[in-house]
Amino acid sequence: MSRVCQLTGKKVMVGNNVSHSNRKTKRKFYPNLITKKFFLPEEKEYITLKISTSALRTINKKGITACVKEAKEKGYLK
Repeated sequence: MSRVCQLTGKKVMVGNNVSHSNRKTKRKFYPNLITKKFFLPEEKEYITLKISTSALRTINKKGITACVKEAKEKGYLK
């Protein structure tokens, strides 16, 4: 599985390491991802998602069913 959040679509970004002498070398910024299991009461089953920690805060605020529905509409989740 790639390093992409299944709810928000956050993925790896590319940037530069900049040294004191101002040399630039390529580097990657990885999203803070965790694998977590959630229970969907409407479907009465568990789903395992790879989500960012900011998405976890959003789930705590909105609820898992609203977040999964929104992610399916945006095409991040099948």
